[in-house]
Amino acid sequence: MRKLFILGIYFLVFSCTHPDPVEKESAETGKPNIVLIVADDHGMNDLGCYGNQAISTPNLDYLASEGLRFTRAYSTAPSCTASRSVILTGLYNHLNGLYGHEHSYHHFRAHDYLKSLPVYLSELGGYETLRIGKYHVAPESVFKFDRVLKANGRNPVAMADTVGNYLKSKRPQPFFLYYCTQDPHRGGGKVASNSYKPDRFGNKDEGYPGVEPLAVSPEETLVPEFLPELPETRAELEQYYQSVNRVDQGVGRLIARLKQNQLWDNSIIVYISDNGIAFPGAKTNIYEPGIRLPCLVKNTGSYRKGTVVDALINWADLTPTLLDMAGILPRAREQLTLSFADVPLNNQNLKTRLKDFHGSSFKPLLMGEETTGSAETYASHTFHEITMYYPMRSVITKDYKLIWNIAHQLPYPHASDLWESATWQGALKTASQQYGLRAIHDYTFRPEFELYDLSNDPHETTNLAENYQHAEIFNTLKEKLKSFQEKTNDPWISKWKHE
Repeated sequence: MRKLFILGIYFLVFSCTHPDPVEKESAETGKPNIVLIVADDHGMNDLGCYGNQAISTPNLDYLASEGLRFTRAYSTAPSCTASRSVILTGLYNHLNGLYGHEHSYHHFRAHDYLKSLPVYLSELGGYETLRIGKYHVAPESVFKFDRVLKANGRNPVAMADTVGNYLKSKRPQPFFLYYCTQDPHRGGGKVASNSYKPDRFGNKDEGYPGVEPLAVSPEETLVPEFLPELPETRAELEQYYQSVNRVDQGVGRLIARLKQNQLWDNSIIVYISDNGIAFPGAKTNIYEPGIRLPCLVKNTGSYRKGTVVDALINWADLTPTLLDMAGILPRAREQLTLSFADVPLNNQNLKTRLKDFHGSSFKPLLMGEETTGSAETYASHTFHEITMYYPMRSVITKDYKLIWNIAHQLPYPHASDLWESATWQGALKTASQQYGLRAIHDYTFRPEFELYDLSNDPHETTNLAENYQHAEIFNTLKEKLKSFQEKTNDPWISKWKHE
């Protein structure tokens, strides 16, 4: 049954018969179309192309075969709004102002003197900018799009059809599409005291029009090392797999629609997730499952098809990279510098004037040039919800990760939906009091510094921060972290002096 379903999805992607007679997009300008797909809480190891053969993602696997698959791509913040603000500005969230969730009473907002990727593309590149699905950033004046398309964010197939219908009638102008699913984020509903409620990942008995439900049992799921081996975990993973598969079906339909409208060849397609899987130990954490994420990039034409890239990149690199691909990065840099020119240093906690985006363009990697990428990357987390304050900073190199738990005196707080999860509640009831490879006590009460040898300890189980044999690398990474904080005007740099 599953094989027939997968074959059907592949048929959806490749069977673009009777294409509409629309000229190739942006033929007059020579600029590529740009499609940025952002899934909601999708872990890196939960795709077939990243090694999980228990989950059905044939369309994302196809996208990987058509371009580059990054293995060391990192979110800079393991929380939805904070991460998306970095994706769209190229600036760490401790500078752009979106420390945590923007919606409801959380009410975090970016500084109104900033500009974002769609604004740069529209004003400097002549792009028409479109968005559909999850937004989750503010204010709209900073994150402005020319057009907002409407569809159920839990139905990525309907989202793709809406986009395709709009693109049918487009004039020859390059476009930027920001396609953001609400899957596989946890859905509504509460977990009863002794039972699992099956709608926690947005799955509905009546389904979603155009989406073929995935047939998978809890026993078929793969429990990653950071999660406990419990019936509750497998039950939730089964629901999560269904939600991931909806994303995959939507990507398949979007690819088909681009091909039908003769837009595929001249489009850059980027697929990422904002942060890790919505389970304790991943989302809201800067451990690897929370910030090391899928990144698939198809360039125009046939550049580097099926290439695996181990270079370090992060989500702050996306805006400068896409601006570079559009040919407007130098002018965007000038506007960025001007936007900070009149901001009083003492009013915005700025120690130095901003001269460039925090991220760097990885266009050379997309074009096949010989480059090793960045020597290190960084993560910055402060809030998830307003009630979940736990600032952390991290520096990551090829082999090591240093985490600074700035509020280490506090117990680690939970996002409300993760605390309620059947997986966490099930672990709390076990005699072992273990959560994956960590003791629940150690997960909750963290030291000031955590140092991990990622090359030999990929699951981050042995803290080397107080190991004298690693004193040199520990001190080196601390200095790198301080330098990063000073360069990016991080308010929390004051903690080094005052505590």
